[in-house]
Amino acid sequence: MRRTVMIGWLVVGTLLGAATYAQDSNREFIIRYIEQYADLAIKEMARTGLPASIKLAQGIHESGAGQGHLTGRSNNHFGIKCKSNWEGDKVYHDDDAEDECFRKYDSAEESYIDHSNYLRSQSRYAFLFEYEPNDHESWAWGLKRAGYATSPVYAQTIIRYIETYQLNELNAYGDVEEDETLDLSDYFTALRSAAPIAYKPASSRPSVSATEATKSAPVRTSATTFPKGMFKINGLKVVYASEGTSLLSLAKKHKVQLSSLLAFNELPPRTTLLKEDQLVFLQRKKKTGKSKYHRVKKGEDMYAISQAEGIRLSQLLHLNKMKTGQVPKAGQKIALQHTISKRPQLVKTAERVTPSSVHVVRKGESLYTIAKKYSVTIDSIKEVNNLRSSELQIGQTLKIQK
Repeated sequence: MRRTVMIGWLVVGTLLGAATYAQDSNREFIIRYIEQYADLAIKEMARTGLPASIKLAQGIHESGAGQGHLTGRSNNHFGIKCKSNWEGDKVYHDDDAEDECFRKYDSAEESYIDHSNYLRSQSRYAFLFEYEPNDHESWAWGLKRAGYATSPVYAQTIIRYIETYQLNELNAYGDVEEDETLDLSDYFTALRSAAPIAYKPASSRPSVSATEATKSAPVRTSATTFPKGMFKINGLKVVYASEGTSLLSLAKKHKVQLSSLLAFNELPPRTTLLKEDQLVFLQRKKKTGKSKYHRVKKGEDMYAISQAEGIRLSQLLHLNKMKTGQVPKAGQKIALQHTISKRPQLVKTAERVTPSSVHVVRKGESLYTIAKKYSVTIDSIKEVNNLRSSELQIGQTLKIQK
């Protein structure tokens, strides 16, 4: 609801075609704010579905990381004005006009809860909850489009905070139980040790119609095109999801238990986010495929084939007389319906190149997120790559050794 940044430590280059944002001079205040309110934001996400990353980014911006004058007087962390239906306490503060009415709360927790309820109850924000929690760009631009703020750089500001402080990492805890105690120590340690990530906004943003057209287009991979939304493989319901997608959000969206979704796709029990773009089945895969054979493509392993054909991995291995971890050579025929007479030719261990052997740093990544992705430690990445600091550059190549 705030038109401008409440204190002057968010520095934007120029509104049109800005190339960079300056480093935060109040980074310490922001980190303290995240440490103080991350748990509350996560529990609100579990209650209402509003991403913890979006809530914290808005809170940082609207309250000046808790240092703003309005927040100090009213515990109002999100700049929510009174509106006609507000019956609680009020304070008056200059904003778009002089002496405007703002909601006053007894605690920050009340403000966090009211913010979630406000977005959930207003029809103009309903479309936001169709986005994936980690799709922070759609959330940020959606808030701006729905009229949450009048600042011309509101969306860029929210995106910047999320990417600079890795706030999407907190969305992985969105299935927290009400009485569960969260351990976010690893995240906070990495947050304090990491160098700030420079955020470079695009010089322009696609129009709404162009954005919506992109969202409705098929999802493309290097070899395959999949329809947008739910479709069928081997007679089973399936969706194609991108790296970083929350499995909990997929489960809720398609009314499937998270434990069932993990079992259907033969993923580890504690998996929360997808580590790569992949097909995600909404029903248990079958024991046989629709076709008789599958021709192995370059880079495919048996799990990828089991997903591509909608057949259980254990059954696929059995039909082809293979063991867990064995990889067929490109061009081999993999049986999908009947037990094969001779096992396919396999890739020798020395010839295998795993996706985790090399990682190219993407925008918004840190050592913490990369280490988590490959289930290794930050220290191991630094040691293998002779890194003396935690600062990374976009496009930098890292060796990952398990």
